[in-house]
Amino acid sequence: MGAQDVFLNIAGGLKIEDPAIDLSVCASIISSFKDLAIPQTVCFAGEVGLGGEIRAVNRIEQRISEAEKLGFKDIFISKYNKKGLDTTKFKVNIHAAARLDEVFDSLMN
Repeated sequence: MGAQDVFLNIAGGLKIEDPAIDLSVCASIISSFKDLAIPQTVCFAGEVGLGGEIRAVNRIEQRISEAEKLGFKDIFISKYNKKGLDTTKFKVNIHAAARLDEVFDSLMN
């Protein structure tokens, strides 16, 4: 994508201060670039560093619980958020990754 121009438009009136949106934005950009739709039942919560690393975010249990309430079947989070997380209390499939390429390899398969 190094030779591509990327334009991102956030809906007017929204003020984004939460770094957990990073992973969703990256997934959207790659989905568009690869012309591959991400299922509507998948969501993301993670901060992404410049090197492609996925960093932990605050309140991960609350985020997973809310994703479940909204009907999502899968959520991608940082592997650092999964440490100490009791995944058995959630019905949503939790996918943990350390880097962006791991997320996209999982989505493409």
